[in-house]
Amino acid sequence: MAKTELEPTTKPAKVKIRRGQLDDGGTPSLHGTIIKIILLGLVDAAALFAFMSLISQSNFGIAALLAGVTLLMNFVYLKRGLLPGKYLMPGLIFMAIFQVYVVGFSGYIAFTNFGGGHMSSKEDSITAIQQSSAFPVEGATVYPLTVVENAENKPFYLITINDDPEHLKVLVGGKDVPLAEVTGATIEDGKAVEAPGYTEMKFKEFADRQDEILPMRVFLNDGSGLFYKTPNGEDATQYQDKVIFNATEDSVLRVEDQVLFTDRGHGAYESADGEMILPGWRAEVGFDNFVKAVTNERIREPLLMVTLWTFAFALLTVFFTFAMGLGLAMLFNDERIRGRKIYRIAMVLPYAFPAFLSALIWQSMFNRKEGFINQVILGGMDISWLSDPTLAKVAVLLVNFWLGFPYMFLIATGALQSIPAELSESAKIDGASAWQQFRYVKLPLLLVSVSPLLIGSFAFNFNNFTLIYLVTGGGPKVVEADMNVGHTDILITLVYKIAFNTGSGANYGLASAFSILIFLVVGTISYIGFRRTRTLEDVN
Repeated sequence: MAKTELEPTTKPAKVKIRRGQLDDGGTPSLHGTIIKIILLGLVDAAALFAFMSLISQSNFGIAALLAGVTLLMNFVYLKRGLLPGKYLMPGLIFMAIFQVYVVGFSGYIAFTNFGGGHMSSKEDSITAIQQSSAFPVEGATVYPLTVVENAENKPFYLITINDDPEHLKVLVGGKDVPLAEVTGATIEDGKAVEAPGYTEMKFKEFADRQDEILPMRVFLNDGSGLFYKTPNGEDATQYQDKVIFNATEDSVLRVEDQVLFTDRGHGAYESADGEMILPGWRAEVGFDNFVKAVTNERIREPLLMVTLWTFAFALLTVFFTFAMGLGLAMLFNDERIRGRKIYRIAMVLPYAFPAFLSALIWQSMFNRKEGFINQVILGGMDISWLSDPTLAKVAVLLVNFWLGFPYMFLIATGALQSIPAELSESAKIDGASAWQQFRYVKLPLLLVSVSPLLIGSFAFNFNNFTLIYLVTGGGPKVVEADMNVGHTDILITLVYKIAFNTGSGANYGLASAFSILIFLVVGTISYIGFRRTRTLEDVN
């Protein structure tokens, strides 16, 4: 029998692939190319503007980083191929700006004195010290003043000395130009308004340049250090400085007691006994903030107490919320219960309500005199929930339990439904009790799924600032402590108080140092927890 071969009735169509089509994921078009060039041009223009601004502010490191990212972005989008990079580039840029940079900057701040009184540069600090040190000379006379300008449009003070109305004396001087007597001035109503080479400045021009004119110091030409200032452009009086800045020696001399302040590397002019003149400037202090956080006696003891309570708060919250959530999940996972969907919806209602509103409502419910708990549930009992140290801790745990168990209920419900029913049936046939089925079958499998979520819940509650701040504010206060610390303070609220409520202004450097320490603690615990989770996966 002859072998027959089947021939296709139609030939397969040839697919023409343009060069570069597979590189970019599609056929390049003129329209798309133009749009890409326009968008890149706009981005490059914005980057160039930001680059020039950074250079003008001497932020060379950030400027170099911006230039590198911009060049990389142009390379990725202009070169054919690199399709994954074209999709990943926007996400990587935003991650670098909003995560990597923020974390890196916070780490840098931890090694500086950045905070209240140390916010700006050294030059700005010197200017601020000089401007704030001026005070009127006791018994000084207020003289009429006219703000004038010379041919170069530089402002000058034209002061009329009217001690003797019959013989007026007119003085003129400006910034870096000491006062000197001038003749031939134009007098109107006992006040000099113009002088040879100087014309009166119009009100509109004065208003536009008042930030330049009002801080001016016009010194006397007698070496006394006295100078004239005006608060309004209409009159002037003699001032003198509380401190004198010496640019040559980079020092500040306090006139009152002749104490000398120098730059000792701590971000401010400092005397021999450690007194500082503020405002200072931002300076690198190495590990001083970290050393202060763990060695300062005023901070160390409260820090230890708060650390222990923070661990207890986070662990107890995770344990009780998980136990409650798991118990309810197992209960409503029983097919014999009618209306399970309705019950499950009711269980997650606290989770759907905004947490900060729940915290405020619970705070009012714990009110000693008019709270719902004392007046309704306890029949009018007088219990100071938020004033007693122990009861305050119980209160925050109850509130966190209320907010946390619906979440645990949801994840436990999902994890239980993913466990094959055959495993429980097999254990039951082998004679295992209900507790043994749960202990040796369901719980190990359950922990494999929920352990990462439990670790995440621990990390969240370790830094649960909102709950503590809204319910108790960290109180009640520890009376025997030398600082503002409360019995329900956790590490993050203590950091807030130390860094921002010390009475001496914000201390961002110390706050960043504490934040890094907290990060190391949480990171270490998370690492150990994930290692434990991997062990459970290997066992099961």
